[in-house]
Amino acid sequence: MCTECGCGLPGKPKFSGGKMSQHDHAHSQDHNHEHENSHNHFHEHAHEHAHEHTHEHTHEHTHDDGHAHSHAHAHKHTHSHAHEHSHDHAHEHSHDHAHEHSHDHAHEHSHDHAHEHSHDHAHEHSHDHAHSHEHPDSQDHDHKNTVVAVHKSIMNANNLQAARNRGFFAGSRVLAVNVLSSPGAGKTKLLTEAIKMLRQKQVDGRNLNCGVVVGDLETDNDAVRLRQSGAPVVQISTGTLCHLDAAMLARSLSDLAVDPTQLDILFIENVGNLVCPATFDLGEGLRITVLSAAEGEDKPLKYPPAFHFADLVVLSKSDLADACEFDRELALKNIRSLKPEVEIVQVSAKTGEGLEVFCQKLIDHLLSLKQQSAPGLLIQ
Repeated sequence: MCTECGCGLPGKPKFSGGKMSQHDHAHSQDHNHEHENSHNHFHEHAHEHAHEHTHEHTHEHTHDDGHAHSHAHAHKHTHSHAHEHSHDHAHEHSHDHAHEHSHDHAHEHSHDHAHEHSHDHAHEHSHDHAHSHEHPDSQDHDHKNTVVAVHKSIMNANNLQAARNRGFFAGSRVLAVNVLSSPGAGKTKLLTEAIKMLRQKQVDGRNLNCGVVVGDLETDNDAVRLRQSGAPVVQISTGTLCHLDAAMLARSLSDLAVDPTQLDILFIENVGNLVCPATFDLGEGLRITVLSAAEGEDKPLKYPPAFHFADLVVLSKSDLADACEFDRELALKNIRSLKPEVEIVQVSAKTGEGLEVFCQKLIDHLLSLKQQSAPGLLIQ
């Protein structure tokens, strides 16, 4: 189960909000109390023991101030520990409040005491009890819970790994391209044909090297198709996870048949899904979102993050546009309403329409990356 977005088979349940406390017993209370006490104590001891015992007792106490209380309860303890510690502390506190609640026993007391002992042990026990207090000069008061907000991104671990991936790719001058789309939008066919064309292109006198990491819940069908391009391919089967994450990508690089630092472009074909993959940074240098003519013009408005975070949008299966009555102008308007400056190309991997333009845009991004540290590279 994904610990960040919660997708996958259920494991431990996730909750919204929380309870401040839980009790094994229910009780009602309307209480007032007022007392003042102070006590100093020092204690030190060490012991080692393991025992289990059950006891039941009733006792009554009378203190110097005339207050009396009695208890009747039974509990069972199991101890197994060996430790030593010492405490030397004094504390003084006063309370000006009153309360009255009902439980299985009643007591009413205040006390001053000093004692010397040492104990540090863990035990588990269960007991049901109730008690009541009544103090003079009581006043009603309210108890308020305090909620402390902890602001930490649940994506923190993924973002840290993505930053490492991005540094690795930049240092190796590899253009990592994260490709997103709905299932069936044509990612695999698009990449297969694009890689065939790119491998014929040269940068600084040598042919471009491409590799692919492809993610699916099950099967290696897409990996088999992508290998027809001649590029090394690694398949990630996510099981029930609906997206790739930065750690999966990092692990997959060691499974490539070539040294990833020798690649020019690494394509990452993400799991077919426009929801979670849009919010998971993999450390890529370029993000592409594919929208097929068969999906309709309003898909960008239904899944805005996938298009808002894209660097390049590909309108795929353009050969089906007429048959699907795809309104290209409306699709462009919807995409640009989310990200006005985004690059958009229309491609048919089947007929080859727009494929050259698509590959040239990839090369332009690659040259921009490489020229940051190696000016003067030539494209042929």
